[in-house]
Amino acid sequence: MPVIAVIGAQWGDEGKGKVVDMLAEKSSVVVRFAGGDNAGHTVINPRGHFKLHLIPSGIFYPEVTCVIGNGVVVNPASLINEINQLAANGIDTSRLVISDRAHLIMPYHRLLDELEEKARGKKAIGTTLRGIGPAFTDKVARMGIRAADLLDKRTLRQRLKTVLENKNIILERVYGVEPLSVEDMYQEYAGYADILRPNIKDSVELVGAALDRGEVVLLEGAQGAMLDIDFGTYPFATSSSPLSGNASLGSGIAPNRIDRILGVYKAYCTRVGSGPLPTELHDEMGHRIREQAQEYGTTTGRARRCGWFDGVAARHSARINGFTGAVITRLDVFDGFPSLKVCVAYRIGEREIASFPSSISELQKCEPVYEEMPGWLADTTCVRRWEDLPAEARNYIDKLSGLMGCCVNYACIGPERAQTIEVNPLF
Repeated sequence: MPVIAVIGAQWGDEGKGKVVDMLAEKSSVVVRFAGGDNAGHTVINPRGHFKLHLIPSGIFYPEVTCVIGNGVVVNPASLINEINQLAANGIDTSRLVISDRAHLIMPYHRLLDELEEKARGKKAIGTTLRGIGPAFTDKVARMGIRAADLLDKRTLRQRLKTVLENKNIILERVYGVEPLSVEDMYQEYAGYADILRPNIKDSVELVGAALDRGEVVLLEGAQGAMLDIDFGTYPFATSSSPLSGNASLGSGIAPNRIDRILGVYKAYCTRVGSGPLPTELHDEMGHRIREQAQEYGTTTGRARRCGWFDGVAARHSARINGFTGAVITRLDVFDGFPSLKVCVAYRIGEREIASFPSSISELQKCEPVYEEMPGWLADTTCVRRWEDLPAEARNYIDKLSGLMGCCVNYACIGPERAQTIEVNPLF
């Protein structure tokens, strides 16, 4: 049976939560492999309306094991709060597993995130101030504290003492703030250890056993490919890789075990925070899309920047991820639009390009080259078959498929599970 990686194909917020919730019905394990509680997945199903930040979107199926993989940085306080909120809504979280190799977000990570953003002034990246970047920095610098450290409180205290000697020097001498207490932090995290101890396990063995039994495993991404630290709009990027390549690294599954790589695209583009968005609309049309779709951040509540579908970025994303198929979400947002535009290339001065620039300065000079397409003056939210979609909507999906260079498996015409149309079979 297959391993399916579900990847955000744009700048995040594409609707991965709905796709994973839908596919989890036939899965045994769902593994979140990247990011932290800076990501938010909204899931609407018969159990209710939920906003998840760390827990995989397969949690609503009691028979599915949900794994927070080693590639995730975990804020224990946020996770415990999320578990409690789900429990209050009758959702069983007993099959939630935290990889013992997952790194933890510490109080100094959140503090440094805030201080660093403030120091950047007008050049701020626009982080969520949740300590994600500093936590991944410590992981690479071999100064991180992992979930496994919570299982041995003596080791935890020693690790905290060593790390805080370094962090307090930075806090005091660089930023002029008070040092943090080793004992206070130890007591806080020892308390988290008591709560989360039953969930912390060797996820590599657990997931590997499921694969050996021939069960379906879903790999759930966070953020989007255009925020990748290497191939996205650097330095306006996230701190871990949202790409399919990291689905292997962040879950402990060998690359040759991944059978399907499903890219999730909105029918348009959005972005939260700073950085280039070539097709961004600063006019009434951008406002209309935002309000029609209620494009406000799941995690921060910030208004998302909106623009037409960017075929150049879409093709770049499909290439670096190796998508075997795609899902187009939020198609219904365009119900009632008389016409739509799609970016098919960029223009820099007199030169037209079809590839996504690596240089931010060059990208900021890019003007989108649009093709205009007729819209559909009809309600699609009750449609359930491809052939019943308006011809203009089918043509639009076909156009996006051609720009991406891969087939479209599903089109979503609303947030609920049932509001999904199969365009081409996934298997």
